Amino acid sequence: MDAQKTTDTSMSLRDRNIVMDAKRLGVMHQNRISFARSLIRRMSREKWKLACQWWCLNELGYGHVIYRLTTKENTYHLVVFCDEIADQERNDRVIAEKWDVTFALVIGEIDDQLLASLRDNVPVQEAGRYKNCVLVLGRANKSVRIFDSLVSSLAHGAQPALELLTETGYVLRTTAVYGNGKFGIADFKTLENNSDFRYSFSAQMCAVYLLREFSLDWINFLAKQAGGSEAVTLNKELARYLGIGNATGLGMAPYLINHPCVVDQWMTAREKALSRTLSRLPDKNVRGRFYQLIERASRHFKQIRTINKTQESANYQTIVELKAMIEHSGDSSRHNKTWSYAFEYFADYSAQTQEVALSCLMELYPEAVDEFEEQMNAKEVLTIDATYSVGELKKLIEEKYRWAIDDDYNQAENTYWFWYRSQDKEEPRLGVRGLEEGEDKELTLDIGRQVNRLYYQVCGYDSQSSIAQFLLHFPQFRTMARRVWTMAHRAMGDIQVNILRKDALPIDLLRCKLAMLGATKFDPRSDRWVRVTFFQGAPLFIDIKAKQLNDDWLFPLLPNCESQEEAVV
Repeated sequence: MDAQKTTDTSMSLRDRNIVMDAKRLGVMHQNRISFARSLIRRMSREKWKLACQWWCLNELGYGHVIYRLTTKENTYHLVVFCDEIADQERNDRVIAEKWDVTFALVIGEIDDQLLASLRDNVPVQEAGRYKNCVLVLGRANKSVRIFDSLVSSLAHGAQPALELLTETGYVLRTTAVYGNGKFGIADFKTLENNSDFRYSFSAQMCAVYLLREFSLDWINFLAKQAGGSEAVTLNKELARYLGIGNATGLGMAPYLINHPCVVDQWMTAREKALSRTLSRLPDKNVRGRFYQLIERASRHFKQIRTINKTQESANYQTIVELKAMIEHSGDSSRHNKTWSYAFEYFADYSAQTQEVALSCLMELYPEAVDEFEEQMNAKEVLTIDATYSVGELKKLIEEKYRWAIDDDYNQAENTYWFWYRSQDKEEPRLGVRGLEEGEDKELTLDIGRQVNRLYYQVCGYDSQSSIAQFLLHFPQFRTMARRVWTMAHRAMGDIQVNILRKDALPIDLLRCKLAMLGATKFDPRSDRWVRVTFFQGAPLFIDIKAKQLNDDWLFPLLPNCESQEEAVV
């Protein structure tokens, strides 16, 4: 048998108490089956085509642009509007009302009437009204200093300084990318039979990727307008390094709590892919490739810029631990053993370092891992077999929800926060219980507390009675009983976090979802919002059209950074 191949007769997954702990989810990284990575492969595999259909910008770069995307079965258009705004109007928060760029991904053809409707509505975002041919709605702002410096350099015939690009790694930063039926746009259900975007968030990720293409075209256009014949276009290596930034706040956290089956499916697919990887017996070449990726990851972390001292410290620790990992790569006691055995040596490293290593491991076996990108969808159905006894339900809670029933919710620190929706933008907000208004409108995101209440109610009921009898007496627990029963029988289950606890960090949940989407370079700006980068290092669309796709862009590096490392680290 080939030492690098194995059959999955019994797939052993990591303990859900480890995988689904919020602190562990809060240090996740992009991997091969993250949505951005799988999208690029699908584009290449199915030979999607992209062309700029209309470029209607004035010499200052204001106006609109339309890109035409053609797949095997469908035609789409990315419609981008560029408007002049004052510096004081540029705001990443959801309360903003003007943006440098607004955009929509539309299925089908664009006629004059539809374009006029988009022109009236897309720039005002939530205040607009949309037809369901609009799949994605979004907006973005310039990273002004980087944007202007880059355009200036190119206009004067020079490529930008490398250290300038490390400051952000992008020139446009999205502040919202809406899908799934918001404001009248197409609901995800309408895409269930769409061969291009039937997977969760694939349409949104496609829109962001096409926006990246626009951002590069925009820079080159403005440089040409300013510099004329002296101007040069951005070097393709540097263009690949530039992604699209993203500013994400609290709004993403409730999604993970309200869609437990989806999150379980994401994490179960990843864990199955990891299980296959960890069971492999690597040869010398594969081991060498792994440590090359670890070295790249170390250099990637050296190039990250963050204003968050906690994240900066965690990144430094990861750099130190990755170096130690490389120094011990020649340990012969780990040779002729599976990756699972080798990974035991990493157990003393920080959770972030372990997650880096796991992403690197998944990169080694695309033939075993990539098929799991087909298993990322899940139906949101919570059920319970009420013929079982109350004792069975109690046992299930004790086995799978120990994290919820061990907390004392009579202590103020365990119910410190409450979640509610703002009246103006209908966005989730956090308030301090007893001190701030809005508690009467609290959202039911307190899964730990609700499970706790269910458990102690169950403890006082006849264990031989059926669950049906219990729910007849206490119908208020029907929803939570269904959730507990369903998620306890799933491989990974619920995220293990008391979201009300004083020291709970919403950004841990944000990072989990962002990592599954395919984000890199996490830069927490507070405990409530974070900046990340999408598609940094990813192939350009011209690369996707090549015969052989270079899908090797995990932990992207600044081009030619070997000679520049002292300057950028």
